[in-house]
Amino acid sequence: MSEDHIPVLVDEVIQFLQPRNHGFYVDGTVGLGGHAAIILQKSAPQGLLLGIDLDSEALDIAKQRLHEYKERVAFVSDNFAHLDQLPQLHCSGDSQETTIPQVDGILLDLGVSSLQLDTPARGFSFNRSGPLDMRMDASQSLSAARVVNRHPEDVLATIFTQFGQERWSKKIARQIVRARKRKPISTTGQLAELVLDAIPHKSTGWRIHPATRVFQALRIYINDELKNLHSGIHCAAAALKPGGRLCIISFHSLEDRIVKEQFRTLSRACICPPKTPICVCKHTPTLEILTKRPIVPTPDEIRRNPRSRSAKLRVAMKIPESKTLD
Repeated sequence: MSEDHIPVLVDEVIQFLQPRNHGFYVDGTVGLGGHAAIILQKSAPQGLLLGIDLDSEALDIAKQRLHEYKERVAFVSDNFAHLDQLPQLHCSGDSQETTIPQVDGILLDLGVSSLQLDTPARGFSFNRSGPLDMRMDASQSLSAARVVNRHPEDVLATIFTQFGQERWSKKIARQIVRARKRKPISTTGQLAELVLDAIPHKSTGWRIHPATRVFQALRIYINDELKNLHSGIHCAAAALKPGGRLCIISFHSLEDRIVKEQFRTLSRACICPPKTPICVCKHTPTLEILTKRPIVPTPDEIRRNPRSRSAKLRVAMKIPESKTLD
């Protein structure tokens, strides 16, 4: 594993995921394979892992880095929101084709990867100017450049507010529309400068770069990340075997809120509206929440890996059928 790729909260993930020999695990955001490598080590000699990622470039790197485990790992280029299809998938490894069984543990490490941030050509970073892209799946048509140059001003402002919680969304949207009338906005550097110009000068002393929320909002919107997360949680719960663990690492409040709310929904015995006098939903709990509060990195981990500072880990367990019948 390269020195610049450090998996986040890896000890805590392993503690909750509890990889074991003969277990079957899914890394739904395999990225560069950091967490996957540890899971495969801990589940030796016969534990299996399926690595899923929308980013074909990352998937190619993960395949190379996990080559020593080639008999125990398979890869799928897809979105983790399709986890409910796992029991029907046939994953071709280097040596054989295998039908996916029910899953002992699933990991979702959300957000943008180090590879995406550190590769200017991918267009995710305002620190390194590159083409305005931000697509996790390079084959999809909607890019950041298309959104920024074609969407109406009010739609841009809504995107920045809804997905970035940006205070100055209207000013930024107005600045973008003015600028694109002169020439297309084609690079991340151009967009970052426009954001800086739009924000009032009295708002100096920023804790984060002023373009952070705008770039986050565009990335979430383009890749439909929040909808996929909502679907992915429910699909993961369906794919797990009783007693299986679901570990989700989020990096901002919008993601964490969805994870928290969906874990609560799936752990309730009743989801009727609060004022309903008698339960009519016939809902049965699917998950048991194992982390009452999110697990966060230690100060030492943050020193070693500053990108981990906003990470939050929440974990739930698929309830055994005997408990749901109690």
